[in-house]
Amino acid sequence: MAFRAFALTFVLLIRLSLAGTTPPAIQLNETEYSILLANDVISFGLLKSTSAIQNLTYQNVSLLGTVDGLTGQAYTDFPSNTFTTSGNSSYEIITGQDWAGVIFTDNDTLGSTVQRLWFLHASEPGVHSFVRLAYYNDTVTSKGELGESRTMFRPNGGPWTHIITNSEQWAPLPGAAAVAEVVVQDATWYLGLTPDDPYESDYFTKYQFADNQTNKAHGLFGYSPDNVTTLGAWWVVNQKDTFFGGPLHGDLMVDGIIYNKQSTNHGGATNPNITNGFDRTFGPQFLYFNHGNQFTTLQELLADAEQFADPSWNAEFYDEIAPYVRGYAPSSVRGTFQATVTVPEGALNPVAVLSANGVEFQVATLFPPFLSIDGSVSIPRVKEGWYRLTVIATGIFGEYAQDNIIVSAGKVTSVSATWIAQSAGKELWRIGIPDKTAGEFRNGFERDLTHPNHPAKYRIYWGAWDYPTQFPNGVNFTIGSSNESVDWNYVHWSRFGPTYIRNETVTDINQWQINFELEEAPSADSIATFTMQLAGVETTAGNTDVASGSNPNVPILTYVNDQSQPLNWTILAYQSSSCGERSGDYFLTVL
Repeated sequence: MAFRAFALTFVLLIRLSLAGTTPPAIQLNETEYSILLANDVISFGLLKSTSAIQNLTYQNVSLLGTVDGLTGQAYTDFPSNTFTTSGNSSYEIITGQDWAGVIFTDNDTLGSTVQRLWFLHASEPGVHSFVRLAYYNDTVTSKGELGESRTMFRPNGGPWTHIITNSEQWAPLPGAAAVAEVVVQDATWYLGLTPDDPYESDYFTKYQFADNQTNKAHGLFGYSPDNVTTLGAWWVVNQKDTFFGGPLHGDLMVDGIIYNKQSTNHGGATNPNITNGFDRTFGPQFLYFNHGNQFTTLQELLADAEQFADPSWNAEFYDEIAPYVRGYAPSSVRGTFQATVTVPEGALNPVAVLSANGVEFQVATLFPPFLSIDGSVSIPRVKEGWYRLTVIATGIFGEYAQDNIIVSAGKVTSVSATWIAQSAGKELWRIGIPDKTAGEFRNGFERDLTHPNHPAKYRIYWGAWDYPTQFPNGVNFTIGSSNESVDWNYVHWSRFGPTYIRNETVTDINQWQINFELEEAPSADSIATFTMQLAGVETTAGNTDVASGSNPNVPILTYVNDQSQPLNWTILAYQSSSCGERSGDYFLTVL
């Protein structure tokens, strides 16, 4: 690839020599303000002061567009401001036989360190990314919650026409005229005034394109200027063992920006408190670009990207750069975990999660593979240490958990286990499916058939499904005759509104009625157990984990027949998260 001329302070070519092949070259050029990297398929500049990627070209097409403010760049930021960057980063250029990288470092006077690392390898059409955050302060030992840390591919225009969360959830980007119309809540627009816009719904919200952390790749799709070539840009999540929040918490993936979230408090995630000695390196993740002919579909380009969402991919390269990536665990300190688990009868889609020892799996880091049909699982490249194994499955209450599993470097750890489902006796009735979602209920996984892609209704702006209209008398559900997909809502609202189509807030809707009859009256000394499983809850604490607002802790009160004292389950502030109002997926609200 011809590299554009710049005033250079040096030019370095890094070549890989293979017998019988033309050696690819990494071009690394430095100017006063930028460090320029290129191989035979991709080129970009790194702004010295901020570490941001700019002027990224692939297939002779500018993928980021021109820089305008923060747009036209790929960069890391920290909306919670627990960590910050100075705008005057120091940098170190490092090179190998067939790769080059740049490490940008910001240190403040209070003991915080932020490092952003970018690597270009051989002829790969993509960039490898790491983020390191550290805090060392013996005097002020706590810095507060980490909050959100994210690396974003944020184009300004460019060739992009579609946004893709996964193979099921994708849509054309709404036009500029559409999103200039009516704002109905944060990052949410009503598009009904532009009926010819190609977008898939009357509302556009970034929350519609969230996913949980089993996501392999997500990104943008478009066409080259001559419409001959299709193009894709993807964040490939090839390693997840440094993430917080567990596999089921949901978060933003793409909305015109492609997000790589290292930490977040969205969608049920718990992020860590930063105390003296905290030192965490997130990654690697791979910002990947691909292309096809004019007939190549976005699903085909996505499938191509997803093949790299494998922790074993590029392990040799990551081992080579490990001495320069503080905190990355190379192959020499990793082992293999294997398990055979007998699951309860009726268990569907069982998932095994390996996470931090002694900690609930949705809080800890994760290795989340699906169990095979015979109940076996193998997890490669597990960092040596102590772990908890958790197994969950659709249709089964509770979970299997086993602590004190030791994984040793270079060895295989094997576990055999039998999961016995929780039971309080003979089951009398059940509403819904215990699967940590509310998708089986009305407006959940139900499809919106009025739009071309038939998106699941829970993804659409919540105000589109007007609860007081759908349930004018509230929920009154009779076991044996009511239908949970029609007569039970996916969100148990304590209040509803205002929305774009409803000006007022409705508050007398929070009492739901369940009617049931028993075949015979229970004996006077019998004990019944009422089990409730929540996919997610929001109190006035929102995502903050802090007791804020008028009702940070919310009691769920259940009255049985004429009992004067209710069963009380109080949801605490740190258990709260935004749910239905942010188009919750695996974090649908049921309060």
